Amino acid sequence: MSEKPLSGRVAVVTGASRGIGRAAALGYARAGAHILAVARTQGALEELDDEIRAVGGSATLVPIDLKDVEAIDRLGAAIHERWGKLDVLLANGAILGPISPLGHVLPKAWDEIIAVNVTANWRLIRSLDPLLRASDAGRAIFVTSGASWKNLAYWGPYTTTKAALNALALTYAAETAASAVKVMLVNPGPLRTRMREMAMPGEDPMTLKTPEDLAPHLLRFASPSSQESGKVFDFPALAVKAFREPA
Repeated sequence: MSEKPLSGRVAVVTGASRGIGRAAALGYARAGAHILAVARTQGALEELDDEIRAVGGSATLVPIDLKDVEAIDRLGAAIHERWGKLDVLLANGAILGPISPLGHVLPKAWDEIIAVNVTANWRLIRSLDPLLRASDAGRAIFVTSGASWKNLAYWGPYTTTKAALNALALTYAAETAASAVKVMLVNPGPLRTRMREMAMPGEDPMTLKTPEDLAPHLLRFASPSSQESGKVFDFPALAVKAFREPA
């Protein structure tokens, strides 16, 4: 891999203000990409922008809620107008939702997690697919979870949405198989993130790997040299596998 494998390339990162998204955005910026940083919180995005500038990179801040599907459509239109293509999509933004028996989940909470974890990613594909296809090496990376195939009790909303995301991404991979677009799923496993802390409040975070440990692998799959598609990268196992054989 060259020193700046994303030089001159444009990358959208959702959930960019913290955790995996922040680490990936910084890694992509160091590798030469212009970052379109998508997150809800303006202040956190501005802090990320300062960090990106400190490593010699550049960013456009996109403070939107992923439930705002019209804003996702406007993002695609704005990218088309300014760059005419998109090289990288890291679809990382997600929420944990309620940890609860299925019968106790409130309809509002169910609708929200479906909107953020599933519908927003479909809207991103709908909006950005023509731009990824316009790139000489479009790369789409979707952050999944081992929960999507473990079917843990009380994790129903999160498990369901991540399983749906898997189907969405793999379908998109099949539809782009004859193009220059490559589509990957990434299972981070347990990392030292705010979402993990919410899900496992009694866990010692110092026993976990960090988003920064994962970031080089997200850079690998974002790079034009990567030819993997329609597979899952299982970070705990450090292995790329066909999805029917997840770790």
